[in-house]
Amino acid sequence: MSDDHQRRIELEAAVFRRLRDHLRERTDVQNLDLMNLAGFCRNCLSNWYADAARADGGTPIEKEDARQIVYGMPYGEWRERYQREASPEALVAFEQAKPHDESR
Repeated sequence: MSDDHQRRIELEAAVFRRLRDHLRERTDVQNLDLMNLAGFCRNCLSNWYADAARADGGTPIEKEDARQIVYGMPYGEWRERYQREASPEALVAFEQAKPHDESR
């Protein structure tokens, strides 16, 4: 592996950790808000993490373990501490923003 390639991997890992830590600190930002604004949330990030672990041929990571890596605590605990009831407006925005299955 070239030094440039290794450096890129290290930078990408650092960016991931910074995003993860930022999302851990911003418990005021709800997953639904993230989905509505950015099209992804903490759960998506943890799913991508688990997918990457499976794809590299190494030891797979269970969904709950990946969530704990992203949330910094068990997902259920995060939900109890920080998740609020979604507003009707946020739920409507989520339904409108979801990709629709065109085969229906």
